[in-house]
Amino acid sequence: QVQLVESGGGLVQAGGSLRLSCAASGRDFSRYAVGWYRQAPGKEREFVAAITWAGGNTYYDDSVKGRFTISRDNAKNMVYLQMNSLKPEDTAVYLCAADMSLVRTKSGSAAYWGQGTQVTVSS
Repeated sequence: QVQLVESGGGLVQAGGSLRLSCAASGRDFSRYAVGWYRQAPGKEREFVAAITWAGGNTYYDDSVKGRFTISRDNAKNMVYLQMNSLKPEDTAVYLCAADMSLVRTKSGSAAYWGQGTQVTVSS
């Protein structure tokens, strides 16, 4: 079992930055791939970024490439999403997800999900 808790969301002006954190508890977290997803009101949940268990490989949706960076610190059971050059269209609830399978993590079928943190970008 893995429990995930997101934090770091808030209100920011367009062009600003935020760093989201995903704190994990449970055994063997370092063996899990972790992804970030977001869901805006009235829209489906969409993939944002993912990182492999050792952090050696990262993946991004085209809409955030060059602006967002995913990273992890397995010693602290933490995964981060640094978000720069934020745009109003980045407004959403951001959720982290974890699974031992990178494929499931990237496809939205991860076994474990957090509750999310709200990010609002004003124009």
